[in-house]
Amino acid sequence: MSRQSHRHPERGRIDRDQPLRFTFNNRTYYGYKGDTLASALVANGVALVGRSFKYHRPRGIMTAGSEEPNALVQLGEGARTEPNIRAPQIELFDGLVAASQNCWPSVDLDIGETNSLLSRIFPAGVYYKTFMWPKSAWMKYEYFIRKAAGLGVGPTEPDPDRYDKQFTHCDVLVVGGGPAGLAAALAAGRSGARVILADEQSEFGGQLLSSPSETIDGKPAAAWVASATAELAAMPEVKLLARTTAFGYYDYNYVAMIERVTDHLGPGVKGPRQRLWRVRAKQVVLAAGAIERPLVFADNDRPGTMLASAARAYLNRYGTTPGHKTVLFTNNDGAYRAALDLAEAGATVSAIIDLRAEPKGELVQAARAKGIELLAGHAITGTAGHKRIKGVKVMALNAAGDAVGGGARQIDCDALLVSGGWNPTVHLYSQSRGSLKFDEAISSFVPDRPHEATLTAGAINAAFRTSDCLAQGFAAGSQAAKAAGFDENAGSAPSLTSTEPAEEPLRPLWLVPSDKPLGQGGKHFVDHQNDVTAADVALANREGYRSVEHLKRYTTMGMGTDQGKTSNVNALAILADLRDAQIPEVGFTTFRAPYTPVTIGAFVGHENGDLFDPIRRTPMHGWHEKAGALFENVGQWKRPWYYPKHGETMHDAVDREVKATRTSVGVVDASTLGKIDIQGPDTAKLLNMIYTNAWTKLEVGRCRYGLMCGEDGMVFDDGVTTRLAEGHFLMSTTTGNAARVLAWLEEWLQTEWPGMKVFCASVTEQWATVGVNGPMARRLLSELTTDIPLDDAAFPFMSYKEGHVAGIPARVMRISFTGELTYEVNVPSSYGLALWEALMAAGEKYGVTPYGTEAMHVLRAEKGFIIVGQETDGTQTPQDLGMEWAVAKSKPDFLGKRAHKRADTARPDRKHLVGLLTENPSELIPEGGQVVAELERKPPMAMIGHVTSSYYSPNVGRSIAMAVLKNGRNRMGDTVFIPLVDRTIRAKVTEARFFDIEGTRLNG
Repeated sequence: MSRQSHRHPERGRIDRDQPLRFTFNNRTYYGYKGDTLASALVANGVALVGRSFKYHRPRGIMTAGSEEPNALVQLGEGARTEPNIRAPQIELFDGLVAASQNCWPSVDLDIGETNSLLSRIFPAGVYYKTFMWPKSAWMKYEYFIRKAAGLGVGPTEPDPDRYDKQFTHCDVLVVGGGPAGLAAALAAGRSGARVILADEQSEFGGQLLSSPSETIDGKPAAAWVASATAELAAMPEVKLLARTTAFGYYDYNYVAMIERVTDHLGPGVKGPRQRLWRVRAKQVVLAAGAIERPLVFADNDRPGTMLASAARAYLNRYGTTPGHKTVLFTNNDGAYRAALDLAEAGATVSAIIDLRAEPKGELVQAARAKGIELLAGHAITGTAGHKRIKGVKVMALNAAGDAVGGGARQIDCDALLVSGGWNPTVHLYSQSRGSLKFDEAISSFVPDRPHEATLTAGAINAAFRTSDCLAQGFAAGSQAAKAAGFDENAGSAPSLTSTEPAEEPLRPLWLVPSDKPLGQGGKHFVDHQNDVTAADVALANREGYRSVEHLKRYTTMGMGTDQGKTSNVNALAILADLRDAQIPEVGFTTFRAPYTPVTIGAFVGHENGDLFDPIRRTPMHGWHEKAGALFENVGQWKRPWYYPKHGETMHDAVDREVKATRTSVGVVDASTLGKIDIQGPDTAKLLNMIYTNAWTKLEVGRCRYGLMCGEDGMVFDDGVTTRLAEGHFLMSTTTGNAARVLAWLEEWLQTEWPGMKVFCASVTEQWATVGVNGPMARRLLSELTTDIPLDDAAFPFMSYKEGHVAGIPARVMRISFTGELTYEVNVPSSYGLALWEALMAAGEKYGVTPYGTEAMHVLRAEKGFIIVGQETDGTQTPQDLGMEWAVAKSKPDFLGKRAHKRADTARPDRKHLVGLLTENPSELIPEGGQVVAELERKPPMAMIGHVTSSYYSPNVGRSIAMAVLKNGRNRMGDTVFIPLVDRTIRAKVTEARFFDIEGTRLNG
């Protein structure tokens, strides 16, 4: 095994008995079980891991957690390759393959780095200012811009892994497994509450795993973590979820989390790769900790530049040292912990540069006692090196902190550790609509007033001392359990038994000055991932982008995979200084879910391939298959499209089916139509509000066609509803809209009209439906029923009868979607096939013909009947469709009525439904064809509408079409044009009725 040049011989929690081999950028390295990809690269002395987004500058590992902005890698190969994965979160496994991204031909020699040399012409907002002329060249510009955009490469093959979903409830959800989170879980768990403890890392403990000198309850920190975790694991009502990130906090304490179940084991192992948790909690305790801030100074992005807390984690948790000669740059006491740990481990700490003029804290004194040189009141004004930092330039800082002076000193180093303070991790708290306040003591935002049942504990509250984290966590867990209905029986809180040194305040210096003007002689990076500099922030301010949301979009600050975790507060503070305002006045950008990127496969779960959407089949589906039907998908249903006989084309089959229905009898499987059973004393009142026409006086045993409109007055569904009894109706809907209509009814009943006594239930799959159409329909049906009178007097159009058909209990409605004499027979689903076979057998002598959806479309179009979703697209009112007759004028109200009175909705020149007849009767207009009134030699042309339906009608003997045209009713007889790629079709505007215009065929 090759030597790991930066591996400490003793420190760390890694298992040195289990070496692991991995490949990075086609080179083989070794690490140990317990390493992350980042820690293993640090151990092997790999500083250059990637290139920045815009300038392609060399970048190295900056953090030890999910906030990493630089070390984004392409993980895996083939179908399992995944881009933009943060190296500190990738647990090392044997055979791991990873590569740098956003570089060509390699990370060592990246042609894209020429952008850095040309950075003066690539300032913030460059895309908004350039590529605007000539206008015709935009498509070429766009090609190269899109090719340059992005970081990694997505897989091109289907994802072979499996993903799970889990829904669960708990009394207390604790997010964060550090000292505060563990204490909160212990307190809540001991009370008997159902507790979930989730942490994004592979093991619980948080910063305690990087603090070997601390002791809790008399035990070393790591030993206490193991003891607390074991106690929690033994509690029957506690669930421990390591490797689980809470990424979204929604209304009513609904928290979404992603668990990396087998990612750490490598590809192809048994079990799901990841699991999506959807948790509804009575109480939530956020103990999410804090993220260390970097300092903004000249050329602060050299590989080897790392947060001080990250270096401490790599040393104490993973047994690696970031460099052989280390310099620290800080404005607070916390970074001194890293310096002391490195010195104790035998590493060389060349100097600590402290922005504060006279730091005097206990940790400062300890560093001095170790012989570490301290340069107080100094600043780093530049760095040297290219693919790894080689040194820093240090100068004295004036009292105001806005200039440097004196001679410059060069200090050699191969690692630079920085610390600018801490930002509490308030992302989830803010997502839950909790308000934030600015804490001057730490110069960052902290939780203020919660919106949900939320408690916070630990560093998220700016409580950075371990003793305070333990106390706050235990108190929050106890309070949460009590609020969830459990007695306080938590015992005593864990206590820190080691000494915590007192710390002095930090010095917030948001933009460290250099000996050169801002934007010249070095870049002060604010957002490392998106290459946003302090000069970019200043430029945005000069150009009027003074709102933080505008700043974010103009500069792309905080828009990367890290969502500004290390950059946002620095950017806000710099903008505040430029505006001569306080940081709270500037505000903060919106914290949006997800907290970290989530694999799309986890959202999909098992719902892919054949399971992506349920495939629904009618009870007669097997018969249709045997009859040779071809099917089309209508919503989730498989519906017969047409039934070709041997040697028939689709055109031949559809013509035959249409003719047979008009001349003898045709049957159609209409089981897929939505059916909603509506019962209750206020049902008629509900329908009167839902439909545009009147329903209160509809008699029992009668049917009525109705249109539904949204609140905007636009048609969104139609169908026939039958009154089965005084307070009992059966509503039919379009096939694709059945679920939407049921949800629409429930929304109004539950939110706006809760006093209505109405119950709705979907019965679509409880009934099989067959439409018997044509002049021979009555004869055919009379052979199969003895208790249902079928004559016009006893069974008029738009009425309903119950009885038996082929010996099967049936509901029969006399309604028609073809304009022919039609009986719609509904029987329990289990009898659907029997009914169909009985009709086919009895109808043989009449030439009974099954027809599919294509023939159904032709038949209804001949009569000018609309199909919602075909003649409508969400912008048509009933009046636009020529269906004013379906809108009650005397009703005081219905959904959409007010919208119909709006000036725009009542315009006489809106798009109206009309018919089109082509000059060439055999020429078929493509559906969706754009219609123009005046034909130009070439585009653009003024479009007045489009073709919604177009068919060849064997009964009319020519092609027919329907369209929505601007001012269509006043264009009757006009010639319009449908320009196509290879020809132009001329057509005459007509009424949208083409066959049996008088409607005499309804009675056979």
